[in-house]
Amino acid sequence: MDTIIKAIPLEDFKIDVLTSSGISGVFDVKPYLGGSAFKELADNSYFRLVRPAYHGIMWPNEQDFSSDTIIWDIQNTQQ
Repeated sequence: MDTIIKAIPLEDFKIDVLTSSGISGVFDVKPYLGGSAFKELADNSYFRLVRPAYHGIMWPNEQDFSSDTIIWDIQNTQQ
C-alpha cells in the first residue's frame, strides 16, 4: 500500500500530495466537506493542519483520508 509522504495544504481546500511510489498531484477535499465527519475541515485554519499519517492524511481531530482514496481521486481527475 502506498503511503502519503507529503501533504501540503493549498488554497481552495486542496492538498498537494506525494506518495511513497512517486505518485504526485492535487487532492481536492471540497467534494467531501458536506459530510458530517468532515464539516470541521471547512474552517481554513483547521484545514491547514493536515499532515501525513498512517498511510494517508489526517487532521488533529482524527478526520482522515486513506492513500487509496487520494490516489484514486488524483488519477481520475487527471484523465
